[in-house]
Amino acid sequence: MKKNLLLILTRNPELGKCKTRLAAKVGDEAALEIYKFLLQRTVDFTKALAVEKWVFYSEEIWKDDLWDNSIYGKRLQKGTDLGERMQHAFSEGFNAGFDNVIIIGSDMYHLTQSDLEEAFAQLDNHDFVVGPAEDGGYYLLGMKTLKEALFQHKAWGTDTVLEDTLKDISNDTVSLLEVKNDIDYYEDIKDIKVFEPFLKHIKE
Repeated sequence: MKKNLLLILTRNPELGKCKTRLAAKVGDEAALEIYKFLLQRTVDFTKALAVEKWVFYSEEIWKDDLWDNSIYGKRLQKGTDLGERMQHAFSEGFNAGFDNVIIIGSDMYHLTQSDLEEAFAQLDNHDFVVGPAEDGGYYLLGMKTLKEALFQHKAWGTDTVLEDTLKDISNDTVSLLEVKNDIDYYEDIKDIKVFEPFLKHIKE
């Protein structure tokens, strides 16, 4: 009986290919260093989580990186947009026999292991669990059965994603987690002290 699976979507951390909206303000090199910091942060709060964990790479699977092969299964994202990539990842998880599947990105500074434990616990008595993001999207999505409508007809990266997603599951039982902020823009990090070393060169 396979119970819980955590899916982590990640971009291969390469110069000029990650955190492009952030890079528009801080530059490619700083954006890459910030993303590497966030990746390590994601490892730190997921590695001890007592569930199966799969990392989905954007470009190619890296065997020797910060994602320990003994802790994380490694797969490749498939699809032309975020919706297709998430749907494919969920589909793989359910096809492998898991009961509860949750997906997160790898750009959350404020997420913790206990947040993820709470999210999985909510699936014991809810059909879906959603972590609303401050920008109108979501930072976490979990379910017990694959619902393809959640990944279709969405304007990904806009402030309508959460609202449209909740409409799709309005007839189901849904647990909403605490609103949190993911890291997409300079404004998301400029007042967080831990990011100051990455931003010394920025002039307001």
